[in-house]
Amino acid sequence: MQTNIETLNATNPDGRIPVAPDGRQRVVLVTGPSGAGRSTAINALEDLGWEVIDNLPLSLLPRLIDGPPLARPLALGLDVRNRDFGVDALIEAIDRLAARDDVAEQVLYLDAPVDDLVARYSETRRRHPLAPEGPPLKGIEREKELLVPIRGRADILIETGGLTPHDLRAEMFDLFAGGAGRTLAVSIQSFSYKRGLPRGADLVFDVRFLRNPHWEPSLRGRDGRDPAVLAHVEADPRYDEFFARTRDLLLTVLPGYRDEGKSHLVVAFGCTGGQHRSVAIAREMASALAAAGWQVSSRHRELERRAALADGGPERGTDR
Repeated sequence: MQTNIETLNATNPDGRIPVAPDGRQRVVLVTGPSGAGRSTAINALEDLGWEVIDNLPLSLLPRLIDGPPLARPLALGLDVRNRDFGVDALIEAIDRLAARDDVAEQVLYLDAPVDDLVARYSETRRRHPLAPEGPPLKGIEREKELLVPIRGRADILIETGGLTPHDLRAEMFDLFAGGAGRTLAVSIQSFSYKRGLPRGADLVFDVRFLRNPHWEPSLRGRDGRDPAVLAHVEADPRYDEFFARTRDLLLTVLPGYRDEGKSHLVVAFGCTGGQHRSVAIAREMASALAAAGWQVSSRHRELERRAALADGGPERGTDR
């Protein structure tokens, strides 16, 4: 994909955005004409761990910066929809931030050709904020002309014409995290079919075809975290092939989900009671994916519920 990024002021030699020196609050002002991708850009920064505030009134910016220092870099979404927005006021705010020794400030400007902006407004059927009663074209042209001085003050300019939201998100990750931020958090869960599918599950695997430790008296009161239960499940002649094929499938598709911009994926394994087979396989799969370098967390819904009931507290993790 041809880059659409132009770094207009100081950057690192590789074109990435420099990291603010220690002790300075990093602030990026994200702006540009409506429809150029500002929301996608600030959402990407939020996924990278930034503190994001959208449509902050400019009059509140000094109070925000003068407040207690933030532990995370700060991204502010600004456009003509902001209350008390004005080009002169925004330039003044940029100058104030640039003059401070405790702030590392940059302006990220997203732009797109008029035809692309018109097409986007046509697709969404939204009204342009500067032409609420008329065709979007009039508002788009007026806004682009209005923002010319801001565009001239940009440190980073991203032309989004022809980019999909996934493309823009990838550009943001490469620019602000050197590609390291393009991560996918994988949640491996176990559940009982009796209580329904977990909410938000992306991929679901039914493991009820495997040997059920419930019918082994010595294993009935245990769960899939017990080595004896795992050994019982693994002794099923179908286990090895199922596990290997499922692991390889996940290792094949996970990079695709990540590259499409998905930040979190839930993979669920279900059995009858959610205590033995699903727990054992979920744990083994989480270990296999973690060993392959993926960021993995685990959750065992029915075990959480049992623990909550044993403690006398409310049910948790029922997802029903």
